[in-house]
Amino acid sequence: MDLGDFDPSDADSETETDEEDTNSPEDERIINAARESPASEPGQKTDADTGMNTHIEKSQEETTSNTESPTFDSYDITPIKQDVGLGTIAVSQGLRIAEDDDETQLRAYVTADNRDRIRIGTYLLVPYPDGEMLFCRIAAVEYAQEFHTDDATEIHARRAMRRDEFTERDYKFVATLRPLAILFNETTNTTDTHDDVSDNIATLTRRMVDRVPKPGAIVRAATDAKQIKTGLNIPRDGVFLGHLSVGGERVETAASPPTIDYRLNDDYTSGDPLIFRHTLVAGGTGSGKTHASKNVLRQLLAEDRTYEMDDGRSSRLAVVQFDPQDEYAQMHDDNPALDSETIRRYEREEISHGGHNDTIALVPKEEGVTYSGDTHRAEQVRFTIPFSMVRTRPWLVAGSRLNENQYPALRHLLNRFFDEYGNSGTYAGFKTFLENPALREELDESGRVHEATFDAVKRRVWGVPDNIFDQSARPITELDHQLVRPGGLSVIPTYHLSSTRVKEMVVLAVSSLLVDDKLSNNPYSDRINETPLLIGMDEAHNFLTDADTVQARKVISKFTEAAKQGRKERLGLFLITQDPQDIAESVFKQVNTKLILNLGDEDAINSVNIPAALENKVPYMKKGQQVIYSPDNSEPVEIQGLRHCLTRHGE
Repeated sequence: MDLGDFDPSDADSETETDEEDTNSPEDERIINAARESPASEPGQKTDADTGMNTHIEKSQEETTSNTESPTFDSYDITPIKQDVGLGTIAVSQGLRIAEDDDETQLRAYVTADNRDRIRIGTYLLVPYPDGEMLFCRIAAVEYAQEFHTDDATEIHARRAMRRDEFTERDYKFVATLRPLAILFNETTNTTDTHDDVSDNIATLTRRMVDRVPKPGAIVRAATDAKQIKTGLNIPRDGVFLGHLSVGGERVETAASPPTIDYRLNDDYTSGDPLIFRHTLVAGGTGSGKTHASKNVLRQLLAEDRTYEMDDGRSSRLAVVQFDPQDEYAQMHDDNPALDSETIRRYEREEISHGGHNDTIALVPKEEGVTYSGDTHRAEQVRFTIPFSMVRTRPWLVAGSRLNENQYPALRHLLNRFFDEYGNSGTYAGFKTFLENPALREELDESGRVHEATFDAVKRRVWGVPDNIFDQSARPITELDHQLVRPGGLSVIPTYHLSSTRVKEMVVLAVSSLLVDDKLSNNPYSDRINETPLLIGMDEAHNFLTDADTVQARKVISKFTEAAKQGRKERLGLFLITQDPQDIAESVFKQVNTKLILNLGDEDAINSVNIPAALENKVPYMKKGQQVIYSPDNSEPVEIQGLRHCLTRHGE
């Protein structure tokens, strides 16, 4: 066609012709009906006219309507199924499980609606096609670009600065996962001896991570208490320590109660109870370590908690607690802040609560010093250290370091004194004994003790505080049945004593009496020897630190001996400190369970030797937050202690 010959009127004519040639079947039916109908009166419309006119009008209206506002068919875009989980396993940057954690690459893409729920430390489950599940923890989270564009531009920045909200879908949100275990059902066959019927019982258990999940596998939050406990290897029963938490928030499930209790293994099915493998509670001032310690001790003193002895007996635990701040005798009294609703909740969770009636304050007596004991209502029994204990413990009167000549000389002098005066000999009598010039001359002439050595020993003995021995109270050696009682708490307050040297002597005298009898084949006290025992010490850094005095070194020696051999003798240590780095290494390295609260000192944090992921949280933990590191009990985890002290605490 020649465009030069084009006439617009021809186009209109062609359009009209096309419209006439393209009538629909319905149009043709109406027109034909009009042609065949009889003539009507002038002005009267036939049915055909009416139908045709109506159809034409309707067509014109539709044409006008379509021209002005075209309409489209609508479709239901609501998803048939709901999204399940938080996201899916991604392979864009690799998917690998390796023996070395640093070589493992496990990442999950998190959908936009779930991102606000994600926290570092959150526990997740990834299913395998055969029903096994990978149990893991979020180790890192990050945003990544959704598309390969550079968002570090002037245009992008200004556009973002003019918007009031952040568009999640513009970015990818990726979580790096740390695999902890694989969960699976282990089937065991049991047979009823009466009916001879076999049953297969499936038990959820765990094993090391040995397989990689499938790409695109759905990642879900772990919300079942049984799965979480199994994945973290937390015992189902034992000594209650707190509730599992992440970032200071308790992990909750749909069960009742919703919290997940953390317990310390306390039976013999998988070895000795961990309380006899020693415990350390470390926390700075105001972190709540005394509060937490009282709550743990209250569980250990529960009426239904017993331990097997070598002779087949079962006995309740006895606790002897050294108390430098006069706080633990308060465990005798109830906490008035516990209301009835809280008590019922603790009972449902099988948490022992309330004052422990069998609490005695065994108060060391020092001449010229008084003990008020007005912070508690526990029974008070005063005792003294008899000088007769020195007969087998000469270091009690060794005022400072003795050399290889002086220490044998001291032993010889003590043996000679007690051979002459017996167990009735006193410290004052021994000092008088050393004042005898004839004795000094005799020993020098016989070659047993050189006169210079004699004078050195005499100075050491005179340097020991003399107001702690043989006071007007019952000797501690005669109070073994009050000191160690199955199910009883004996508190040794030292706050009122006049000096550090006196406190060291009291701690050394009582602890050596306990340790010697527990570990001896010929014990002085059968009561001490035959009772499972926990020795607790608050401010342990003051007594178990390396020092020059003989007493300090002997305290460390005794506690090291107890730590190494105590497990088989049912003897445990419970150490509480704000300076764990100051505790002698020989004692510290024997501790199996560590409860770490807030610590601000870098040296203290490094000394507790916990995994780096948890170590970084320690300086920021709030009161009551704890990190539990007990390799023989569970994976390292974070817990939240109880808000209430289960016994009286404070004023």
